[in-house]
Amino acid sequence: MKALEINNLSFGYKDSGKLIVDDLSFDINKNEFVTIIAPSGTGKSTLFRLILGLLKPQKGNINILKDGNKNIIGYMPQKDSLMPWRNILDNTAVGLELNGYSKKEARKVAATYFEGFGLKGTEKYYPHELSGGMRQRASFLRAIVNNPSIILLDEPFSSLDALTRRKMQSWLLDLCQRQSNTVFMITHDIEEALLLSDRILICTELPYRNLKSIDVNIERPRNYETTLSSEFIELKRSILNVLDSLEENKGGV
Repeated sequence: MKALEINNLSFGYKDSGKLIVDDLSFDINKNEFVTIIAPSGTGKSTLFRLILGLLKPQKGNINILKDGNKNIIGYMPQKDSLMPWRNILDNTAVGLELNGYSKKEARKVAATYFEGFGLKGTEKYYPHELSGGMRQRASFLRAIVNNPSIILLDEPFSSLDALTRRKMQSWLLDLCQRQSNTVFMITHDIEEALLLSDRILICTELPYRNLKSIDVNIERPRNYETTLSSEFIELKRSILNVLDSLEENKGGV
């Protein structure tokens, strides 16, 4: 079953005349973790804004698996974007409130996730009282508490220091191996993509027209020892070769 289908999608910014997406088609299966990798400034975040409905394509369509009559997308941006005037429990419950839950009901549902997300005991804290990693956990919880059809992760750990980033990658890896979610992630980190993903999409030409799909056929469960395996190293080399070719075609250095 397809969680996301993109068919013949085209989009460009009228003011700059720059075409970002040109007749692009791909899909993501239900419960699949897919990551897209491309050089900086190539429009990956624009693709997310199209999926979220914040931008309107000039051609083509986007189909998202519906949950009953609802078409819910979870979204986690680069920075946690938690509301500073709300405590952590109320921050994680806000999506439920927007979908018709009373504040009391929303808090009750959100609270059931706190132990599994390593957030138990932080319910009454405010965002400034937590570390960057803990805020990202809360942001991810807010993204999935509505049981969305698909979760979009826009470089979720890019603002964290290297040590915290590694811890959060391990946490997300463990979480995704314990429960089934459909995830579409943007990252510049090839090792992060290989560690977490079932499949990786690589932009092979600009504007986005063709995406090279690479299956990450590395056995789960995975951990950081996985990054030392011959399979992992060979896949990383293949992705680097594709990205190097793209940079050469752009005239990059």
